[in-house]
Amino acid sequence: MAVLVCAVVRPFGWPEAVVAVPAAALVVGTGAISVDHAAEEAARLGPVIGFLAAVLVLAQLCDDEGLFHACGAWMARTSAGRSGRLLVQVFAAASVITAVLSLDATVVLLTPVVFATAARLGARPKPHVYACTHLSNTASLLLPVSNLTNLLALAASGLSFTRFAALMALPWVVAIGVEYAVFRRFFAADLDAGATAEGTAAEPEMPLFALLTIAGTLAGFVLTSVVGIDPAWAALAGALVLGVRALARRRTTPRAVLRSVSVPFLAFVLALGVVVRAVVDNGLAEALGDLVPTGHSLAALLGIAALAAVLANVINNLPATLVLLPLTAPAGPGAVLAVLLGVNIGPNLTYAGSLATLLWRRIVHAHDTEVGLGEFTRLGLLTVPASLVLAVVALWGSLHAFGV
Repeated sequence: MAVLVCAVVRPFGWPEAVVAVPAAALVVGTGAISVDHAAEEAARLGPVIGFLAAVLVLAQLCDDEGLFHACGAWMARTSAGRSGRLLVQVFAAASVITAVLSLDATVVLLTPVVFATAARLGARPKPHVYACTHLSNTASLLLPVSNLTNLLALAASGLSFTRFAALMALPWVVAIGVEYAVFRRFFAADLDAGATAEGTAAEPEMPLFALLTIAGTLAGFVLTSVVGIDPAWAALAGALVLGVRALARRRTTPRAVLRSVSVPFLAFVLALGVVVRAVVDNGLAEALGDLVPTGHSLAALLGIAALAAVLANVINNLPATLVLLPLTAPAGPGAVLAVLLGVNIGPNLTYAGSLATLLWRRIVHAHDTEVGLGEFTRLGLLTVPASLVLAVVALWGSLHAFGV
């Protein structure tokens, strides 16, 4: 609990690792977890953390290339001064960016761009900014690279990169569709207010090299999955291509690249994994084991997803994933993916559901915009149950269609 509270509150601006790393050392030193189990957990998380580091660098380098600035200009131009159309563009941009460059890119890099675009058009920012946080969670269902929870689920499911994406494509579309329908009604007054100006500023040049590098990296994910190589190597290759070019053109510095790796956050993830494993070894697995539904029926998948969503809002989605995957993996890929639906869609219900939502809240406050707890919760109550249930139904259909 101390680790999670520190991650949520971040007292004195400390990074999450300040409490998590000593806590991991404490549980090992006191024998709450054996050295062998701690090493096993570190070995399991190692490739996932390496993958995450490469994707974080890739997203930051894309920002340095001007990709997100160009995205903002595209949204302003194609919205034609209409708030409703701008919401469509934000949904499209946030969904693709989250899926390809991870939810952190949407929260950290796209949210400020959306603020600037709304101000440029004279539109009310609230529906568009809320879309960034909701889609950073919901739209992270599609690819293994979209979310750290996905990387963990991929390893536990035994699925290939392409098989994972194929099974999650329909749930991804359904969940985003539900979100959009609710947003149009919930923010009807803000959207009807329209915009007071049109995006007439000069269009920045589209960073073609960055786009081609991303396309090549995605192709690398598929290729490495086919030949049985860890896809982290494809992510590393993409980051190296953009990194070398950016350094040669002096668009970044070695220090900036290292900072984008976010070493304290990676240390937090590793330490949290060890701490959660200690809790699991000391009784949590047995306590939750009786609650996890068994079987492959639609009812079982719904129960697993609901349990995962509740647990994500109680202890955060990353610990919930670490706890539930070992309990559901023996039941097969369907149960693992149901957990993923719960821990990715569920966090839209509360601030504490995911670290991405907490980070988004700090960014919103930095732009002098208030986020009301009541409004955030009401929106979550309207989107989460509906999108979760329909996404599980879509997953059940995909599993049957692909014979999994």
